[in-house]
Amino acid sequence: MLSRRTFLAASVAGTLALRNEAHAFLTGGSDQRQQASHYQQLADGKGTVRCALCPRRCTIAPGNSGFCRARQNQAGTLYSLGYALPCAIHVDPVEKKPFYHFHPKSTSFSLACAGCNLRCKFCQNWEISQRSPLDTRNTFLPPGQIAAMAQLKGSRSVAFTYTEATTFFEYMLDTAKANRRQGMLSVYHSNGYINPEPLAELAPWLDAANIDLKGFSERFYEEVCEATLAPVLATLKQLRARGVWVEITNLVIPGYNDDPAMISAMASWVYEQLGADTPLHFSRFFPLYKMTAVPPTPVATLERARALAMQAGLRYVYVGNVPAHEANSTYCPKCGGLVIRRSGFSVLATTLKGGNCGHCGGPIAGVGLNQT
Repeated sequence: MLSRRTFLAASVAGTLALRNEAHAFLTGGSDQRQQASHYQQLADGKGTVRCALCPRRCTIAPGNSGFCRARQNQAGTLYSLGYALPCAIHVDPVEKKPFYHFHPKSTSFSLACAGCNLRCKFCQNWEISQRSPLDTRNTFLPPGQIAAMAQLKGSRSVAFTYTEATTFFEYMLDTAKANRRQGMLSVYHSNGYINPEPLAELAPWLDAANIDLKGFSERFYEEVCEATLAPVLATLKQLRARGVWVEITNLVIPGYNDDPAMISAMASWVYEQLGADTPLHFSRFFPLYKMTAVPPTPVATLERARALAMQAGLRYVYVGNVPAHEANSTYCPKCGGLVIRRSGFSVLATTLKGGNCGHCGGPIAGVGLNQT
């Protein structure tokens, strides 16, 4: 780990160079631009390419960008516009991602580059997710520097979050590799809309993933997100099969994805395909972006969803965006005892002993619980 003095000295000495490199990345005027991976050049004689990163498989003519706005065809070569150019950098509680069973009480050095491959009408970060990296204010931050910065901030992990991290795939992958070498964990908050091949390349370098399962019908995905459900389910299964710790978030929107039958079907799928220990977070919707006319989710709706999921066999089901609700906390599935007490994103107390329930000794699923 770098000392604060060493890190600051290096930062000051390199400021001008970093500014120049950032400008080159943004304008495309440097050989240091990052060529995208997972695409093919088409034999049409026009320089057209087809991106293979996500299920959209965009066909992109020279000078144009894909649906995500973050990958651009420049003279027949596809480039990642957001590489090393995050538009948001913050230190958050890991519970905010949300991860409730992954190193509780730790912080996560969180970053995002502009862009998204969905068009969710309820997006809370639309100011950066629905824009190109060419249109946001960015900070030049190379992959190899991130772990040291996270360590100086006291963080246990680096989170790729806020926008859709798949759209800055190369930056995320290179950062996760550098993190592993430097003893830093990497976590991925994603919509899960990624193809199996790039996910297979990324997964070995991830320690945890929280996937937004936005609804449990193709119609909901098509009408509200301009996407499809099946690839997201495939992503969840692939992450679990590759040993990545998985948690799921479902934003419950009144009149759209709150039908009890849909909730029960989703919970049953999670139980059967991912296992009873998969944490499921039901999050409260608030009017945003293109859905300002939709009212906030009644707390009773979230409580009903939680009850249905637990009836389906899931052991760790939470109510989110309702501070101080008792379902923010973790309970032992064996004895029902309170093992992690939370209010919002804050851990107030734990009764864990060596990662197990302090009341009955029963195991509590998760990663890093013995360090809480």
